[in-house]
Amino acid sequence: MVKRYVLVSSDNEKFPTERKVMEKSILLKNMLKDLFADDDDEPIEIPLPNVSSSVMKFILEWCEHYKDVDFEDDEDDDSKKSAPIDEWDKNFLNTDQEMLYEIILAANYMNIKPLLNAGCKMVAEMIRGKSPEEIRKTFNIVNDFTPEEEAAIRRENEWAEDR
Repeated sequence: MVKRYVLVSSDNEKFPTERKVMEKSILLKNMLKDLFADDDDEPIEIPLPNVSSSVMKFILEWCEHYKDVDFEDDEDDDSKKSAPIDEWDKNFLNTDQEMLYEIILAANYMNIKPLLNAGCKMVAEMIRGKSPEEIRKTFNIVNDFTPEEEAAIRRENEWAEDR
């Protein structure tokens, strides 16, 4: 008999899921390995109190897409960090800012590093090449510096400017 797994979102929606899909999450992979015996035929329900159902749908769609891909675990590889975002991920994560942030938070909570990295790269793309004023507008950040404070900060950080 095939083992059945059900992920339960914070709003109590249930998501039947296959093990291979779940194992894209290191959190779930370790949980399955450490907590559940393989000889039990009962469906296993795993609550994920930090993930809403709307975000869970995104997470599971991403995991389903990559279920047959083995991601290397080399966090310190700078070439991967600076590599452009995968085209499928770029299209997949092309959503409103609030949902993108929720996906990033859920990927971090569930320990899905490739999705977390892709989400962070999307945010970085939103910032790239923009002035501080444009970044404030993009992220609805109120400028609470006086013009004098802002000028002082610019002088202190002149060395970091592109020339």
